[in-house]
Amino acid sequence: MTNIIILDDHPLVRQGIRTIVSSSPLIHVLGEAASTREALLLLEQFTPDIILVDLNLGSDNGLDAIQAVRRAGHTCKFMILTSSITRSELQLAQSQQIEGICLKEAFPEDLLYAIEVVSRGRKYYDPDLMSSLLEDTSADQENILSELTPKELEVLLALGKGYSNKEIATALFITEFTVKKHVSQVLAKLDLSDRTQAALYALSKGLVQFELQR
Repeated sequence: MTNIIILDDHPLVRQGIRTIVSSSPLIHVLGEAASTREALLLLEQFTPDIILVDLNLGSDNGLDAIQAVRRAGHTCKFMILTSSITRSELQLAQSQQIEGICLKEAFPEDLLYAIEVVSRGRKYYDPDLMSSLLEDTSADQENILSELTPKELEVLLALGKGYSNKEIATALFITEFTVKKHVSQVLAKLDLSDRTQAALYALSKGLVQFELQR
């Protein structure tokens, strides 16, 4: 069972989100909050697994709210729900290790899937946001994939599918040590900071067909 709190300043939106997530027998809504202050008060009573956070909380900002919750010592996961987000906000969310970002325009089943992914300890960034997050900054980057060896490209595709090093090693018939070397080379050549960025890159470039795994 995944216990969640909904943090959104619009009552109708909160009700809509509650209706969607309550349709899953694996999700339980502990409570709702309209502001950072209300969320902190709820956290004095409950210990959620995930907090669904609106990016724009009236006079508050969702990213600031998340930082406030963390400073208070709470260790739950966070998923941002938003209708729009800037490139800088996306990058800031990633730098703060936010576990999930989902568009409010997503289908109900997409939101449920996103919560499932985050609850399992993985990150979920809405695929429709990938291209914005990883938009090329120069024409030279269009051909950057040509710098990867065939094996490094295979590793990049596997990262895009969310495979662990062990799973990549099994799929490509190589050792985990070799996988780590390939991952390091991929990150260096594509100027990416971690494997999450590599996965987002693969998705944004259409290298991996995004499929819901149930």
